[in-house]
Amino acid sequence: MIISRKIQFRLNVFFVTAAVLSVAVFTMYELGYLDELFTILAKDNYIFYWMLLVGILAEVVAGSMGMGYGVICTTTLLFLGIPPHAVSASIHSAESFTTAAGSISHIRLKNVSKNLVQKLAIPAVIGAVIGAVSLTYLGEYYSKITKTIISFYTLYLGIQIFSNAFRHKQDKKLKRKTNLTRLGLAGGFIDSFAGGGWGPLVTGTLIKNSFTPRFAVGSSTVAKFILTLTAAITFIFTLGIQHWNIILGLLIGGIFTAPFSAMLTAKLPVKSMFLVIGLLVIIMSSITIYKSVF
Repeated sequence: MIISRKIQFRLNVFFVTAAVLSVAVFTMYELGYLDELFTILAKDNYIFYWMLLVGILAEVVAGSMGMGYGVICTTTLLFLGIPPHAVSASIHSAESFTTAAGSISHIRLKNVSKNLVQKLAIPAVIGAVIGAVSLTYLGEYYSKITKTIISFYTLYLGIQIFSNAFRHKQDKKLKRKTNLTRLGLAGGFIDSFAGGGWGPLVTGTLIKNSFTPRFAVGSSTVAKFILTLTAAITFIFTLGIQHWNIILGLLIGGIFTAPFSAMLTAKLPVKSMFLVIGLLVIIMSSITIYKSVF
């Protein structure tokens, strides 16, 4: 029943979005702007279409594994040579919409602890602002060094994802004491500065420390939306709106895939996905590090 309601909500979002896009495309066609639109979308070596594919892949992974959207997008954009500050700004702008939909869904399903969200979100917002401002200036003036540091971080996350395939379920332990303020601050900074990492760090820690999984995922998702929106707004003030073709590709790919991610979860072999995605992130991060160093 819960899954059915969740899928129904996402399908409603999908059909409304599809209807709006259809009307927009038809209007542009009638006004004679459609050819001009396709010309614009073909700029920068067709990066819009590449980002469309990345958005679809990232949403499928995030929907089945509960994390990985930011890691995949960041690794791919760095691999394509996009500057680090533009990478994080683009991802957080697109993610503001996808995390909003996920947050509404979790709230409707009563998967959210207000107390947990508050303890995570407030320090996460502070961390997100510090991370975004730091990346704006470090990314511009020390782009090569910043890209190498972030690539090492995504390499670490790739190894973590890959190793998850070999972990066996353990018996439940007593809930460990977790410093939520420190966790939220670190998660907000890393996610904003590196373009991703909130899920593996924060959601992973909560579940590892025996928080109830549905409240851990739901509350973490809502806190993630708040920090994502904060980071996106901060980047707009410090950088302006850049690389809209990347943002649009990630956004459309994620929105069109989100309604079906819940249905795919039961069909896809999670262990194999851990192996494939982990290996892909490791390889792409390693190539980016090699190109940055040499």
